[in-house]
Amino acid sequence: MSQDNPALQAPEYIQAIQPYIPGKPIEDLVREYGLSPENVVKLASNENPMGMPASARKAIESVISGLSRYPDPGGYDLKQTIATRLDVPASWVTLGNGSNDILEMLGIALLDQDSAAVYSQYSFVVYRLATQARGAQHRMVPAVDYGHDLPGMLQAIDEQTRVVFIANPNNPTGTFLGHDAIESFVSQVYQRFGSRVTVVLDEAYNEFIEPDQRVDSVSLVRRYSNVVVTRSFSKVYGLAGLRVGYALAQPALTELLARVRQPFNVNTLAQVAAIAALADDAFVTASAQNNAQGKDVLQSGFEKLGLTYVPSFANFVLVKVGDAVGINQALLKRGVIVRPVAADGLPEWLRVTIGLPHENQRFLDALTEVLQTAERSA
Repeated sequence: MSQDNPALQAPEYIQAIQPYIPGKPIEDLVREYGLSPENVVKLASNENPMGMPASARKAIESVISGLSRYPDPGGYDLKQTIATRLDVPASWVTLGNGSNDILEMLGIALLDQDSAAVYSQYSFVVYRLATQARGAQHRMVPAVDYGHDLPGMLQAIDEQTRVVFIANPNNPTGTFLGHDAIESFVSQVYQRFGSRVTVVLDEAYNEFIEPDQRVDSVSLVRRYSNVVVTRSFSKVYGLAGLRVGYALAQPALTELLARVRQPFNVNTLAQVAAIAALADDAFVTASAQNNAQGKDVLQSGFEKLGLTYVPSFANFVLVKVGDAVGINQALLKRGVIVRPVAADGLPEWLRVTIGLPHENQRFLDALTEVLQTAERSA
């Protein structure tokens, strides 16, 4: 029973949840520090700095007049587009209100108070939240070099385990596991536990990996009935504000997800924008190129400043700054928003989204000034 209000009842595992804290909005910073919005640089939420594709904007404009109607509940056209592009049956596709929605569906469908989930230290916070919200047990495996210890995660699977979450690339550290490592892990899990243990490959940042380096996760879905792949339109496709993602899995798993999926969970604008964005190869290529160039700039900048960072495969870089709280506050006063990650167990680190060239330079200039000021004051 809740101690704050004796009349309000909730399970203890729900009361113990620490709510998710998103990246600081620009509007909050403007109110708090009296800054002009145009003078604020937000590099906190791993959004695409190039904005929404023009193709998606045009698609949205074409359906605005029909918004008095509910969206297609099954997302037929979007499912068909995804299925055709990935050469899988449309019945293998589940749509979500962002890939975060898919992760929650997996928690609802597969976890309860008698089960457990395995995930890595320093991995996406929603794995912990989705597990805790079902009262399931946590099997958090210590990270190796800020990334997943797959042998350790395999050993952590026990009779209670129903789900293993793997973020690849990982958020917030930016680490990446190649195809051979992932395939070996999936194969061993399937050989030992069959379909009883579902392996979730969370690939929200997949498009930032060079094509020849990516995990062929679609082939793993074809070969293993216990694999789910989740992807997002929030990152490289520039549709974070519309909230749309998808999962790929064989029918037994997609049918389970269909049982717990909220009706109309992907709105009309998100569906048509995602169809357009998925076909906009030029925009995706330009976004990936901007990201690769910006990553080099940030990582080189950190080296010049003598700062430790984790080499990134995503659209952000994790950098160790020491007094992350103080440095973050000093950056905010200068109109630069980045992401402290103390809640992820990394109190001395900041996660910095890769922006446009002038945004990256603005951040590096501000960070240099803050560090020099702190050094003079020491």
